Amino acid sequence: MQLKIILEGEVQGVFFRAFIKEMAKKLNLKGYVKNIENNVEIHAKGEKENIDKLIASCKIGPNGAKVNNIKVILENETNLKDFTIE
Repeated sequence: MQLKIILEGEVQGVFFRAFIKEMAKKLNLKGYVKNIENNVEIHAKGEKENIDKLIASCKIGPNGAKVNNIKVILENETNLKDFTIE
């Protein structure tokens, strides 16, 4: 399963990308995370239960973050490797 997840709110300048990368590594997910405009965009590939755990973690985020909205979009699977910050 592969999803694009967009986090809206106070999600930049609070180490959200590093938080997501750490969670993704623990959950054995592939993909990347990057800032877009005032939001954070995640592309994650892996087992559904692990992606669900990542989404649950996104709702909490690191200290200082405030997530107002999460958009989840199913993507066609691509050849994502490792998990990186772009």
